[in-house]
Amino acid sequence: MPTAAVEEFAKALVRQVRDAALRSCDRQLSPSSRTPVGARWREASAGGAGNNAVRTVLPDCVDETLFYLLQAIDQGVLRLSYTDESGQVVDLTEAGLGELSGWYMGSGGWRARYSQERFVDDFGDLRADGGT
Repeated sequence: MPTAAVEEFAKALVRQVRDAALRSCDRQLSPSSRTPVGARWREASAGGAGNNAVRTVLPDCVDETLFYLLQAIDQGVLRLSYTDESGQVVDLTEAGLGELSGWYMGSGGWRARYSQERFVDDFGDLRADGGT
């Protein structure tokens, strides 16, 4: 049986990460969504796209989930540490400077640098000065 601390972590993880990602994905599915993700999902599901729709949606769902996990760490809702290969323990909230979620989702961020699977960078065509 998990300890009270493990149960506390589980509750925060499910509510602050999993449920937040599901709510966000539900908003993307809304016909009133004006986000690039919402538009892509509507396009993928038009005309019974089946497998293509699932292939389009899955990376977005995974990225949403990881974003909310990292945001929860950034905000100190989940206080997690990481032990690197040398054995040094790092407080992710402190060491991440509140930017873990941005470093993950941002153009040229962790997805682009480390992923070996597909993803969509909705803002990759934007310049730093706000132009396109």
